Amino acid sequence: MRVIGLISGTSMDGIDVAVADLSVSGDVVELVPVQHAEHPFPKDLLEKPRDLAEVCAFDTSLGQAFGEVAAGYLPAELISSLGQTVHHEVQDGDCLGTLQLGQPAWIAERTGVPVVADLRVRDVAAGGQGAPLASTLDALWLAGDAPAVALNIGGIANITVVRPGSPPIAYDTGPGNALMDAVMEVISNGERRQDTNGEFARRGQTREDILKKLLADPYYAKPWPKSTGKELFNAEYLQGFPTVPAEDMLRTLAELTARTIADACRAHDARVVVASGGGMRNPVLVESLTRALDPIPLKISDSLGLPRDGKEAYLAALLGFLTWHGIPGNTPSATGASGPRLLGSITPGDGPLRLPEPVTTAVTRLKVGEPKCAD
Repeated sequence: MRVIGLISGTSMDGIDVAVADLSVSGDVVELVPVQHAEHPFPKDLLEKPRDLAEVCAFDTSLGQAFGEVAAGYLPAELISSLGQTVHHEVQDGDCLGTLQLGQPAWIAERTGVPVVADLRVRDVAAGGQGAPLASTLDALWLAGDAPAVALNIGGIANITVVRPGSPPIAYDTGPGNALMDAVMEVISNGERRQDTNGEFARRGQTREDILKKLLADPYYAKPWPKSTGKELFNAEYLQGFPTVPAEDMLRTLAELTARTIADACRAHDARVVVASGGGMRNPVLVESLTRALDPIPLKISDSLGLPRDGKEAYLAALLGFLTWHGIPGNTPSATGASGPRLLGSITPGDGPLRLPEPVTTAVTRLKVGEPKCAD
């Protein structure tokens, strides 16, 4: 079936969309990439809502924006949206709740296609972190290449550890682009939300004194499963650190992201790291990560069939497909949930809701097929 996947990540730098043809045969799900793209994030929604009226307006407007994006990729049989995380509440290592906005009813109304959405909260209700859900795709996708570590660098960085004969492990390693984006927004008075191509960081020097203090944050030493977000790693987080040139701070934060990722990968005896996400567009960060990982090789997910910029939207498509077919979409060993769960809620499209017979065979592998052009 053809599925459209939608997500806007923690960096709020765009609405990612991917179109995939998905099927299941025995214990194997096949995902054939069709196309992916990034659309501008609505400028009037760049600030997080501050009260209930703004929450309602944000939820409505983003749902409408998602619907417009999805409408440009029809026909499809299903749409799956991971939405926009606006709050992820973690206290003493436990996730107490998570909120994703982008009302799916607007997507269904605009497209006439059923929508699977609100995919994280069931895992949280089952005692999990609700993240990283990428562990589901990664564990199935890299099963034949284990041992391996899948890495995604968005606003927050996360890894999935895939090892033969062992349940997968996954967690947020810490900030990806979030702190660098916060610095850029402050120094540009909101005009720039990212250090494009590492332009500023390239001119800076790593401040080892600041890096040492940053690395002392207790989050990095916490046991997994664990998750975090911009509730912790934001502009306010950097207050109290010495005032240095912006270029030096950006270079230091790139080094922070690289070292915390590399430390996590080494803790699991990684043989290879397969990376994706917006952070891989920052050459300064990629160079720092390559050095920090050495001699562990760093591969780009494109080399294994999933484009680095579209992987999370393909994840959304996969999760929706699994729910539609009655297949659990979380990985308990990764999120900490008490067991496998069907994820999300389904909003019907124009016609009656007709689900297929549930798949009863456990899915153990994801095959990524040869990409094909959109019809």
